[in-house]
Amino acid sequence: MVSRRLSRLEGHRRKFMAVVDQTPECSRAVLYAGYRARNTGGGVVLIFIVPPQDFQQWLGVGDIMREEAMEEANSALAKTAQFIREKVGIEPELVIREGQPVEQIHALIEEDRDIAILVLASGSTKEGPGPLVSSVAGRSAAFPIPVTVIPDALGDEEIEALS
Repeated sequence: MVSRRLSRLEGHRRKFMAVVDQTPECSRAVLYAGYRARNTGGGVVLIFIVPPQDFQQWLGVGDIMREEAMEEANSALAKTAQFIREKVGIEPELVIREGQPVEQIHALIEEDRDIAILVLASGSTKEGPGPLVSSVAGRSAAFPIPVTVIPDALGDEEIEALS
């Protein structure tokens, strides 16, 4: 069960959340979320999830790996935010979380009650559509808000026309 969304109340606006990662299809979801937000007067939340590290016996190594992962997250979010600013003309909110992706997405949805739509993009590689899209299709994630899945084969103009 998810808390009541506040996005339609005065002083609030509907937010579209997209997950930033190293997959090629990530930009498709981000672009769609940006255009939808712009076209509907909403906002965009970009989340980068750093997977949990398990190097307790080598604390120094774990700290270095965590620091490197955070640098990678900040860099990826900065690059993606710049892409949205230039392409769509809006300023996204940036969030970095550590942990399991599905759990962190659920947690952010619960914390930010203006997030009303999760936008994912499906991959077209031999590995399948991607772990998050697969989890939605398999119902193992069961996100508490609507999920929009963007095919990675759509071009920028097609995404803009659909949003």
